[in-house]
Amino acid sequence: MADTADKPQLSEDEAMLAKLGYKQDLNRSWSGFSNFAISFSIISILAGCFTNFGAGFNNGGPISISWSWPILGLFILIIGFTMSELVSAYPTSGGIYWWASKLGGPAAGFFTGWLNLIGLVAVTAGVAYGCATFIDLTISTYSTSFAGHYSLTRVFIIFVIVLVLASVLNIFSGHLMAVMNNVSVWWHVAGAAAIVLVLILVPDQHQSFSYVFTERFNNSGYGGGSTSSLGFWFAIVPFGFLLTQYTITGFDACAHLSEETASASKAAAKGIWRSIFYSVLGGYVLLLCVVFAIPNDANGNPDNALAGAGVAGIFVQSLGTNWATFVLFISASAQFFCATSCMTSASRMTYAFSRDGAVPGSGMWKQLSANRVPANAVMLVGVASAVLTLPALIKVDVNGVPVPLAFYAVTSIAVIGLYLAFAIPIWLRFRHGDKFDVGSWNNGSKYKWMNPIAVAEILIVSVYLMMPSTPGANPFRDEFEWKFVNYAPIVTLGALLLLVIWWNVSAKNWFTGPKHTIDDAVLEAFDS
Repeated sequence: MADTADKPQLSEDEAMLAKLGYKQDLNRSWSGFSNFAISFSIISILAGCFTNFGAGFNNGGPISISWSWPILGLFILIIGFTMSELVSAYPTSGGIYWWASKLGGPAAGFFTGWLNLIGLVAVTAGVAYGCATFIDLTISTYSTSFAGHYSLTRVFIIFVIVLVLASVLNIFSGHLMAVMNNVSVWWHVAGAAAIVLVLILVPDQHQSFSYVFTERFNNSGYGGGSTSSLGFWFAIVPFGFLLTQYTITGFDACAHLSEETASASKAAAKGIWRSIFYSVLGGYVLLLCVVFAIPNDANGNPDNALAGAGVAGIFVQSLGTNWATFVLFISASAQFFCATSCMTSASRMTYAFSRDGAVPGSGMWKQLSANRVPANAVMLVGVASAVLTLPALIKVDVNGVPVPLAFYAVTSIAVIGLYLAFAIPIWLRFRHGDKFDVGSWNNGSKYKWMNPIAVAEILIVSVYLMMPSTPGANPFRDEFEWKFVNYAPIVTLGALLLLVIWWNVSAKNWFTGPKHTIDDAVLEAFDS
């Protein structure tokens, strides 16, 4: 038995990380609040709630927001609880992928890791593109010289600039990212509160409670606009689930940053479910205020066509140019914070997955800079995000109105990739039952009903997000055109097919799951 004086002098966090097979390479400078802050920033109610408002509103009307949001929010909170238990037991940067490898073996880890990585790149792309769109809207609203001159090329250029800035900030310092996320939380809280007050106090009129909580319509193009058929409730309204499911995602960042967080076993676990809970509450209040603020048309009826085109029109018509510019600026700034946080999370996952040899060119992506930041991984995520969003340059008009179908596809890829990656370890933990070695934060016996519900919700929503949400995207309709196609299933299912081939032809022969980066002798000395 080794003498106590000869044992490695490891902190509690370092000791737990050592038991999981890793040495402390990353700088553990994040507080529990900073860990919560990055997921809260990535969820960003000032991003997802506004950029995907049209997806929810057009597929069901006001009820698709006033009822779908809290119902789906409850299911996502259950998903969060199941993941909090997992991160408490395994607080590593690999996060979701590491859990799946530990519980299901190399194959489970391989597919989970790639789904997670695809989802993280897509959410980075989606948030950065949404940020670029809102920067353009802010400038267009403020300056009449830009008004009415929407340009896909201009927005894409702004999008690339956002990616570059987010990359540079991430490369500069990991500690800077922690500080930015702390600032981001208060920007989101104060900004959302300011927007809520503006939407309550400034408009001359508001819609009725009856309109907000009972009005429904079908702008999907399916079913002849019917709102009473079973198809409306079980097909059209679920198309609008993208609004909630995309907004409340990215909370796995708490896991990816756990190796840089103090007291990670508890802090990261609390960070996941708290970021979801506060975002669901805050987002619901914010969205209700937007729906209440929808202006009337010339006939005195709610201007549903204006609202269906997005929140910018609602703000301009209800608030006037100056207040609308103020609201759009707050949202665009929040979305930049969010894009920067997404880049942090995606680069850490790339680093962790490369550390275990799963990404082509792993030797490059796992390298750390002098600031102990995975700078090469950051640049890889930035380039991949830009490439994934190239279809946004294709102009798509529906009834003469430009529709960001490529943006909706990218956000769908993010949701599908991330949530399917979540589902695998959640299900594997359920299969392990009471044999699972829980951490300091756990769900007790509640996992027996929480985990199956979490997996079922993920699978159901993922199927809906792969469906053609507009008739022009349906290959069995006369109005079908390739420019309308939802390429989310092409990317996700195509990637899965390639992964299956890669795994069976090659990867199964060399990929063994997480690799230790710490000398086994250190583990033995510590455990003895």
